[in-house]
Amino acid sequence: MLFSSVDEFVKAPRRAVTVFGMAGVGKTRLSNMLRAKHWFHYSADYRIGTRYMGEFIVDNFKREAMKVPFLAQLLRTDSIYISSNITFDNLDPLSTYLGTPGDVERGGLPLAEYQRRQEQHRVAEIAALCDVPYFIERAKALYGYDDFIADTGGSLIEVVDPNDPEDPVIRTLAAHTALIYIRGTDKDTTELVKRFKKSPKPMYYRPEFLVEKWNEYKQINGIGDDSDVDPAGFGAWGFEALLHDRLPRYQALADNFGYVVEASDLANARNGDEFVDLVAAAIEKRMR
Repeated sequence: MLFSSVDEFVKAPRRAVTVFGMAGVGKTRLSNMLRAKHWFHYSADYRIGTRYMGEFIVDNFKREAMKVPFLAQLLRTDSIYISSNITFDNLDPLSTYLGTPGDVERGGLPLAEYQRRQEQHRVAEIAALCDVPYFIERAKALYGYDDFIADTGGSLIEVVDPNDPEDPVIRTLAAHTALIYIRGTDKDTTELVKRFKKSPKPMYYRPEFLVEKWNEYKQINGIGDDSDVDPAGFGAWGFEALLHDRLPRYQALADNFGYVVEASDLANARNGDEFVDLVAAAIEKRMR
């Protein structure tokens, strides 16, 4: 959805945007701010963790509980109920399920199991992104929302080809929303790595990139066996490598199909009107 004039967006009776960029650059903060101004907030990660991976997550909880004899007996007799309390602001159930590959004794997953869960996430993310048009109409029909924001995970760029207008996810999003790249800086990247170490987020790697970085990490650290990999060490190292790999592809997606808003400018936006002004400036800049 590229506009022929600024007014086409600013004065539209209904607006719909999809924001994308690195995890932690302010997409969810923006969405929460807009939600307070009567924008409908669609969280792709929440949709993934409930509609498409909720059963996998809860089954994993039950699998762990079954290792405890006291809980196992209660589960077998339906005496207790286990569920996931995932929210827009707390994606820990999804993060915990996806896990990190490495030494099982240190909380890691065998690489093959990690890859299996990664594939589940890939399928779920594509489905959640393709649900956006349905939720745009649902937001209006059920709740009367005219304005809509799709808050995507950092891994959106891993499940699309940013140069292909016929990519099914890009075609769907671009037909119904304005694609807005929230662009961070190198300083943001450094801060995000620090934040990730304290509070890991769900991570998805393209299969070939995961294998490449897994082997590279083992070689750098002189590790021969997969089971000797420190999950936390690989998680932080892989996250940083993933960020740098994604940046040019985010930019390509914006160059081909959308607009750029700087994360530093977004951080100063105080309300929905100021966000609309930022998008208007981005539209004007692209038109020039």
